[in-house]
Amino acid sequence: QVQLVESGGGLVQTGGSLRLSCAASGRTFSRYTMGWFRQAPGKEREFVAAVNWSAGVIAYADSVRGRFTVSRDNAKNQVYLQMNSLEPEDTAVYYCAAGEGYRLTKTDYWGQGTQVTVSS
Repeated sequence: QVQLVESGGGLVQTGGSLRLSCAASGRTFSRYTMGWFRQAPGKEREFVAAVNWSAGVIAYADSVRGRFTVSRDNAKNQVYLQMNSLEPEDTAVYYCAAGEGYRLTKTDYWGQGTQVTVSS
């Protein structure tokens, strides 16, 4: 069993930065691929980024590649999403997830989400 709690969301202007954190509980954290999804109002939840257990394999959605960086610290049971050059289109609820697959094609656990709002 893994429980996920996100933090770090907020309101930022276009071009600004935010760093999301996800604290995981459970002894099996390091076994999972970890990552982030987001859901904007009226849209389906979409994949953002994922990092495998060793941080040797990382995947990004085309829309965020080059602007966002995903990382993890297995010793601290944390996964992070550094978001730079934010755009209004990045406004969404961001969810931390744990599961399997290069792009977290199988998700076993979800966090409750944190709101990110980018003003123009």
